Amino acid sequence: MIVVTGATGNVGRSLVQTLAATGAQVTATSRGISDADVPEKVEYRQADLIEPESLRPVFEGADALFLQNGGLSAHLLNPQGILDVAKDGGVGHVVLLSSQGVATRPQSASHGGMARAIEDAVQQSGMSWTILRPGGFHSNAYAWAESVRTRRTVAAPFADIGLPTIDPDDIAEVAAAALREDGHAGRIYELTGPALNTPRQRAEAIAAALGEPVRFIEQTRGDARAQMLQFMPEPVVETTLAIIGEPTLAEQRISPDVEQVLGRTPRTFADWAHRHIAAFR
Repeated sequence: MIVVTGATGNVGRSLVQTLAATGAQVTATSRGISDADVPEKVEYRQADLIEPESLRPVFEGADALFLQNGGLSAHLLNPQGILDVAKDGGVGHVVLLSSQGVATRPQSASHGGMARAIEDAVQQSGMSWTILRPGGFHSNAYAWAESVRTRRTVAAPFADIGLPTIDPDDIAEVAAAALREDGHAGRIYELTGPALNTPRQRAEAIAAALGEPVRFIEQTRGDARAQMLQFMPEPVVETTLAIIGEPTLAEQRISPDVEQVLGRTPRTFADWAHRHIAAFR
């Protein structure tokens, strides 16, 4: 049995659906999960990653675990507590959703440092492991959904600076392979999309999927910073602006790992936009 944490998130929800479609026995878990969040006949349980003991009944009889941090720090998450409870329940293999920042921003406490602490706990757990390090998600464009729906505009800084964002469904498919197939233990996969795409190009792709014009408004760095500070801590804002405004060569690198695992190229942002355009109508 496979336990999927964060089962209501962009990756976790897709992973549960992918695993269920293959006939795998899955238990989906998150704090507020309900039967509306999972496919028919998939078991789900409410539990909180901050409280490892709440996961004990979830892990009973499990042999594999998909673990993601939910944006929590290693201190709040207590990864060692989660892993100890998982091992007690029978889990022998962990697939961790980590971050590209472990390699590209190791000095950033809000990106690489936090994720590194969780990776270390997984690698030292005594269980076999696979680590997934994605960069930015195509689904970050949901932040534009309201402005596209109401004003047909997208506002973002650094209009023509590209990053190889990735479809969460591709991350989920790689995770499913690592959970079910041999040959992935001890591997670290860097997950990116197939090409660099810029904020302006992403707005154009949404417009094409809508079949209507969408006006792009380039924000200044200061305007973007002020907006982000309304919902993100300052260290996270500063590192995020550095990544999207002054990415390193490593952050712009196109990784072959999705294609090597899945045997196909990763999905483009335009493909993601077409599949999720209802959110922008």
